[in-house]
Amino acid sequence: VHSLDEARIALGVARELRRPVILVSAPGAAGHGGPGWWHALVEAARREYPDVAMTAILDCDDSAGDALASLRAGLGRIAFRGRPDVAAKLADIAEQCGATLVDTPPDGLDLRGLRDRAAACRVWLRAEPGDG
Repeated sequence: VHSLDEARIALGVARELRRPVILVSAPGAAGHGGPGWWHALVEAARREYPDVAMTAILDCDDSAGDALASLRAGLGRIAFRGRPDVAAKLADIAEQCGATLVDTPPDGLDLRGLRDRAAACRVWLRAEPGDG
């Protein structure tokens, strides 16, 4: 997701279909939006859709500094695609913070530029994992 509006669309459809949803930020969003922006977006979404099972992942691309800032900000799940040795250190730090570091965000549906974003979400969320 690129905005709270997109999160609302995804969560509204997830509620309608009674499906869990994973919100993944745009690639490298930790560097241009920052962990504070992501935290505020996710918390607003949680307040508006408390009944929807949601996981949120902030993409830090290959920036160890952005990953550390995200962990300091208390984010529970981040993606980091940097060097394996750095990723191992960050994973240890994340574990100590009660967070999770993933190396690859899950495949997702990018709503940007779609004409009917809710319809696209319905198709995406109805698909079973592995349907491709």
